[in-house]
Amino acid sequence: MGIGSKLSKLMKEQNTNANELAQKVGVAPTTIYSMITRDSKKADIEVLIKIARTLGVTAEYFCEDEEPTTIAAHFDGDEFTESELAEIKKFAQFVKERRQ
Repeated sequence: MGIGSKLSKLMKEQNTNANELAQKVGVAPTTIYSMITRDSKKADIEVLIKIARTLGVTAEYFCEDEEPTTIAAHFDGDEFTESELAEIKKFAQFVKERRQ
């Protein structure tokens, strides 16, 4: 996921649009639209920092991978009770539902 995808997602979550964000950051709306359209992994650092501050995230947010490629868990024997395993499964479902 590139910068544009993350930017678009944040704007949607915060109920804002490219024109409003551009005005708050002090750049032309075309700058924001271009970032979203290109979905590049590169951006002007000064602009990215201003955007991050305005949207309440760190600039690093735009560089981090959101999801690991593989996560596995295996439980042997009496490590957990049936009740604890049910709770773990509920938590895993909760994590999956947050994606949507």
